[in-house]
Amino acid sequence: MPIFTAPRFSIERPFGRESDFVRRVRAVWISDVHLGTRGANAGALLDFLREYEFETLYVVGDLIDIWQLRRGIYWPQQHNDVIQKILRKSRKGTRTVYIPGNHDDLLAKFYGAYGNITVQKHAIHRLADGRRMLVIHGHELDTVVQNVKWLAFAGDVGYQFLLSLNPAINFVRRRFGLGYWSLSAYAKKRVKDAVSFIGRFEEEIVRYAQKFSVDAVLCGHIHSPAIRQFGAVAYYNCGDWVESCSALIEGEDGVIGIINYHPFSTVCRRQHQPQTCAKVRARNAVSKQGSHYL
Repeated sequence: MPIFTAPRFSIERPFGRESDFVRRVRAVWISDVHLGTRGANAGALLDFLREYEFETLYVVGDLIDIWQLRRGIYWPQQHNDVIQKILRKSRKGTRTVYIPGNHDDLLAKFYGAYGNITVQKHAIHRLADGRRMLVIHGHELDTVVQNVKWLAFAGDVGYQFLLSLNPAINFVRRRFGLGYWSLSAYAKKRVKDAVSFIGRFEEEIVRYAQKFSVDAVLCGHIHSPAIRQFGAVAYYNCGDWVESCSALIEGEDGVIGIINYHPFSTVCRRQHQPQTCAKVRARNAVSKQGSHYL
């Protein structure tokens, strides 16, 4: 059984910051944006990319959902804006590392360097405090994705259906001044088999990382942002931009924290509704230092 100890991390929620405020950090990790689907919260991600500057950006898989695009084309302007924003940051000097996932595995055919952008299978990141971190998407350790392709596609269809219900549910919740809530995330956390899968997945990721003699491992894939310690290896998951709208950031001191950009808070910043925003922020900001899932 793994031994859990408290890792070094912080939790910040940059709600209500001025649009011209830019915070500089050492590195950023995002994954599972799923551009090309109606569930992608591209607006929230754009706000995050505008408000943060970083030396290195890791795109940890599934930026574009090629699986969904094969079923039908959905590509609004905001999805294009996300791609352009990442390219613009790269042109201005940000080192960008793209690690393909299972939904954008087509890009695995293009490993190599393209200016400040590199496409590679995995990466080793050196934290400011000297620790070595393995960065992978995580589907490599998902036995369903690797061995039962049809089941993975069927599961994705069901997941997309749950996501399609989120806008209607949250439209009603917003009318009552309630915060963002995801039916798909709730179902995933409450179903016993899903919870068991997440636990096994995290343990397998850590076991896999030990082959690389690293101090930490970071992945995405399961849409569950987390910071945990398994024995001598720290486990990080940067979440997604479909449900949690989360990213991981590394400060100049090497401390890694989870950032949340919930869609309702994005709406607040744009529409300038201070009273409604205050209620939403208050609910979203309720968390305890040391929480694993946000």
